[in-house]
Amino acid sequence: MVPVLAFAGIVVAVMQTLLVPVIKDLPQLLDTAPSDATWVLTSTLLSGAVATPIMGRLGDLYGKRRMLITSLSVMVVGALVSAFTSDLLLMIAGRTLQGFAMGAIPLGIGLMRDMLPREKLGSAMALMSSSIGVGGGLALPAAALVAQHSDWHALFYGAAGLGVLAIALTLLVVPESPMRAEGSFDLPGALGLSTGLVLFLLPITKGSDWGWTSGTTLGLFGAAAVVLLLWGVMELRVKAPLVDLRTTARPAVLFTNLASIMVGVSFYVVSLVLPQLLQLPKSTGYGLGQSMVVAGLLVAPLGLTMMFTAPVYARLSAKYGPKVTLILGLLIIAIGYGAGLGLMSAPWQSLVISVLLGAGIGLAYSSLPALIVGAVPASETGAANGLNTLMRSIGTSVSSAVIGMVLANTADNVGGVEIPTMHGFRLSFLIATGAVAVGLLLALFLPGRRPSDKPQLRASSEEDANLERAEQVLRGFRGRVLAADGTPVARAKVTLIDRRGRQAGATLSAEDGAYALAVPAGGSYVVAARATGHAPLASSATHTGDERPVDLDLSLPGETVSV
Repeated sequence: MVPVLAFAGIVVAVMQTLLVPVIKDLPQLLDTAPSDATWVLTSTLLSGAVATPIMGRLGDLYGKRRMLITSLSVMVVGALVSAFTSDLLLMIAGRTLQGFAMGAIPLGIGLMRDMLPREKLGSAMALMSSSIGVGGGLALPAAALVAQHSDWHALFYGAAGLGVLAIALTLLVVPESPMRAEGSFDLPGALGLSTGLVLFLLPITKGSDWGWTSGTTLGLFGAAAVVLLLWGVMELRVKAPLVDLRTTARPAVLFTNLASIMVGVSFYVVSLVLPQLLQLPKSTGYGLGQSMVVAGLLVAPLGLTMMFTAPVYARLSAKYGPKVTLILGLLIIAIGYGAGLGLMSAPWQSLVISVLLGAGIGLAYSSLPALIVGAVPASETGAANGLNTLMRSIGTSVSSAVIGMVLANTADNVGGVEIPTMHGFRLSFLIATGAVAVGLLLALFLPGRRPSDKPQLRASSEEDANLERAEQVLRGFRGRVLAADGTPVARAKVTLIDRRGRQAGATLSAEDGAYALAVPAGGSYVVAARATGHAPLASSATHTGDERPVDLDLSLPGETVSV
């Protein structure tokens, strides 16, 4: 399940950098003005920002696997629309549909939380979170190779094929989560958030074209502030809001989301600077004179290093906690950009920068979902991670706008062509370093691991880990899941539900039927169990809240039920 979900995340991330190799040629390819051609990129960004929190909430309500497949299906339709046209409006429509797939990242993280045992969750979420960088890094050389030797529409055929493969693998391998949130979908909240995000992100992405002090830009920023303020007031009064702002205001969630913006800024700077530096002709005195494909290959280790960082993160996080790994990742990013200020004179130096930054960004990205998941109820995982992914998207949007403006304002005009300068590249790296410094400051305010928090179990197998949990849980319920004839039931889903009907915990039974669930506080609970071939069982139970386990065996009825 983990590699399939990570592959889906990589496919989604490919959409973000798919057209980077042909950006400069888009006006000619679409027979339009350069300012209009940028909408082909802007539309994907805006739709992705809007879809991410909405799909996360829909996944919590109606099934994360179902919404994941829906996201990928919309992406495939969008890719095919773009593949069959060179008309600007149809191309923008196709790219808008492709952006909806961004919701797959938080949905995949939510599925992992619901379905995986705790000892496997850290590295799995790290890989899923990093997939957005992995896909972006790997897409650059692949897209450059296709664009250089084939018709550019082949990029969209390839994207559609990857999407179909991801859908097929998801249907075959990934089970649907049994977790569901209470309530209904907040349609007014979704419309309000969508409007506010479009009003906010539109001037960020188009500010360089319109002018940062123009009436249009300032008017949209003002309108975004008003809409988002009214939306927040409305969400606080809704019983089942799209985004639980009270949960979002918790220090662990708030500072994680703010730090995510800074990580997003730092990630996109290297993607904008290094490919341009590598492809500039040597006649400029500082350009490295590499082809489009070679430039993509030299930047690709950024994504590969992020992917290989996931298991390293799991070990570090298990021992020290995700806050420490986030801080460590940000420190490595700062070292990478600091070293990059003096490593811009040879192609191999770009490779060093890519590896360093990939390691740091991989650690930072991997830490973010763990911090969010540890701070929100299981029924809100999809929406909370959707909001966190949105924060990263806002970071990349701000980065794109600011760095684009810096490179444009520091460029030299040579024969009527604007050429980025080394001063602009170094200034961009300094801005990234500043963003990382702000991220470090925010990360320091995150709540640390409490002395009572135990590191994640590292067992040789899922069954051993369940047995260890059964021995370690003090304040909670433990026992065995048994069939009607007394035989143990393995891999039964055991869920703890509090008096308000919300999920308070979940686990899988071991081979001998053993399970253990910790309780957040004393009170009345329902312990529910279900397994293939048995009718489900729900048992009322009470825990006083003291440091003693309550033994509770669950005997499943023997009749077979259809699912």
